[in-house]
Amino acid sequence: MAKRNTSPVSGTRDFLPLEVLRRRYVVDIIESVYQSYGFEPLETPAMERLETLLGKYGEEGDQLIFRILKRGEKLDRELRDRPAENDLADSGLRYDLTVPLARVAAQYQMELPRIFKRYQVQPVFRADRPAKGRFREFFQCDLDVVGSSSLLVEAELLGAASEVLERLGFAGGRDYRIRLNHRAVLRALMEAAGLGVEREETALVAVDKLDKIGRAGVEQELIERGLPRETVARLVDWLENRPSGNPETISWLRERVESFEHGRRGIEELGEVLRYVGGGAAESCVDLDPFLARGLSYYTGPIFEINFEGFSGSAGGGGRYDDLIGLFSGRQVPASGISLGLERILLILDERGLFPERLTGQPQVLATLFAPETIAPTLQLAHRLRESGLRVDVYPEPGKYGKQFKYADQRHIRFAVLLSPREIAQDVVTVKDLTSGEQVELATEKAAGWLLERL
Repeated sequence: MAKRNTSPVSGTRDFLPLEVLRRRYVVDIIESVYQSYGFEPLETPAMERLETLLGKYGEEGDQLIFRILKRGEKLDRELRDRPAENDLADSGLRYDLTVPLARVAAQYQMELPRIFKRYQVQPVFRADRPAKGRFREFFQCDLDVVGSSSLLVEAELLGAASEVLERLGFAGGRDYRIRLNHRAVLRALMEAAGLGVEREETALVAVDKLDKIGRAGVEQELIERGLPRETVARLVDWLENRPSGNPETISWLRERVESFEHGRRGIEELGEVLRYVGGGAAESCVDLDPFLARGLSYYTGPIFEINFEGFSGSAGGGGRYDDLIGLFSGRQVPASGISLGLERILLILDERGLFPERLTGQPQVLATLFAPETIAPTLQLAHRLRESGLRVDVYPEPGKYGKQFKYADQRHIRFAVLLSPREIAQDVVTVKDLTSGEQVELATEKAAGWLLERL
């Protein structure tokens, strides 16, 4: 029989037990913080109608949507007619969790509260080129508020994201920063540089790649996209010589965009978000970045992105998208959200050794098996320990303790309980600490309490 390729599809992964437990550890913290801010869970299908997805993610995003072929007679009919790519598909895998939320908000507008606060932790799919920390299937951890124009919403979103990262062991302002901008400010900057509205999107696609391709790369791409060299020079000069510090950035922006009404409005709203953030979890880590673009075309107001020191790319981001739900509902509904990238956070936690030594879900105790005649008493002991709340693995084969202890070490189990005929006769149990090598003999009824104290 020929050997088959058993590796997962490129850009996807299998998660072995330790990886699953680490993921659950992070997701449990995320959901706990999200719930503490008053948000409730939502889940949506992995597949969406193609018309729901297309046109929401910009020129590059739409190219990364996984399309699902039509089936049966519909597919046969299209194939006979020399179809374009989109004619062959009628649905696709969700690219993010925001567009599905917009669809849900429109579909269930009469059933949802006027201000809908939801979180969603589910996988999304992108036909991207796999790289370190970049996958074709990955989880997003979204937090969104639908139905409010108040910029207090943005402050709550940034606070919740910062609180998650703090509880995971990161220090705001040192380990990570949250970059903040406003799409109206960015638009005004493009106009001040000499770009009309029709060229703005073209320029932003290149500007958004600054941290990936550097100044020279941005300059070259802008010229290749047909922008005048004078405009490119001005933009690149601003990119390289923008100030640091939030008050200084506000002043720098006023000098360049205050003549534009939307520029003034954007600056005022940025100042309002900064005031609301003060005193909260995100106070020490929010930096204004006038060239933060975020690649998705549906953003309309404040936008934000989370970046870690020494790690390229973002670990999360979001912004306000007041027009997106209206594409489905026919009326404008204000909304804003932030998403944490689970995969990149896991990668950074692992690289920096921030996972707990032992994780909830791992077995805590191994019940060893001395001989066939000790099977029944060992199972009874395991049952009693489990009733006390301990996670107990029973070794299924009688044999030498050394072999069983090696198995416990492979599974990161700290304690083993030993039950030989002598111990059964005396109604005692020996408990061995496999980390220190120490062991103690206890009355059987006291074993659970002793173990719980040490775990």
